[in-house]
Amino acid sequence: MPQKRFCAIILIMRRYGMIIRLRPEAEAAYRQHHQAVWPAVLNTITACNIRNYTIFLRDGCLFGYFEYVGQDYAADMRRMAADPATQQWWAIMEPMQEPFADRPEDEWWSPMEEVFHHD
Repeated sequence: MPQKRFCAIILIMRRYGMIIRLRPEAEAAYRQHHQAVWPAVLNTITACNIRNYTIFLRDGCLFGYFEYVGQDYAADMRRMAADPATQQWWAIMEPMQEPFADRPEDEWWSPMEEVFHHD
């Protein structure tokens, strides 16, 4: 009787939270753009191993959340930053946003530390 072999693939998912200010005068435009995010931008987000990407707004602050399922986060972020459609999207979004002064030098949004999670 032949032996059966099983191969398991383990995907490790990491959660990311980030925050940035939204300029008050840009709220309507920001909401409108996010009602119709360009398909090329969405495809790049998916191709860069980002899942469950969500942006929340409260009192002029945007809170972004996503789950990363890839193997090389830095490489995927470089890939995203090199994408022409994503660069065009960011060029529209960035004037609407105001980063926190204490963010890391190479970041636009400020990363947040996860302090609790429950499945």
